[in-house]
Amino acid sequence: MAEKTRYTDEELEEFRAIILDKLEVTKRDYKKVMDELSKGNENGVDDTSPTFHALEEGSEAQSKAQLIQLAVRAQKFIQGLQAALVRIDNKTYGICRETGKLIPKERLRAVPHATLCIEAKQHRK
Repeated sequence: MAEKTRYTDEELEEFRAIILDKLEVTKRDYKKVMDELSKGNENGVDDTSPTFHALEEGSEAQSKAQLIQLAVRAQKFIQGLQAALVRIDNKTYGICRETGKLIPKERLRAVPHATLCIEAKQHRK
């Protein structure tokens, strides 16, 4: 029996549903992070002691940096998921870009935007 070279249309639709769900959740999370970042300094600590204000600013800067990092990660994940949808449309989804073999379904369910099989991913390290 010949080795399977691509996923069936039904299998691709299963992956599309997984990706669309993850995309919806990630876009919602991204929006929350961006809303939080756009709030700026609305803490109302202007009338508190200078020491507390300095500590608050340091904590706020760290929180803002963490929010920016979350936003960048979410944006990258969204782009990866959107690219996966394009691969589904092109019927190339789930094919390792280095080995040309099918990426196992278990991997794609866990990492739906994966473009490398585990073997290829480990070989790159």
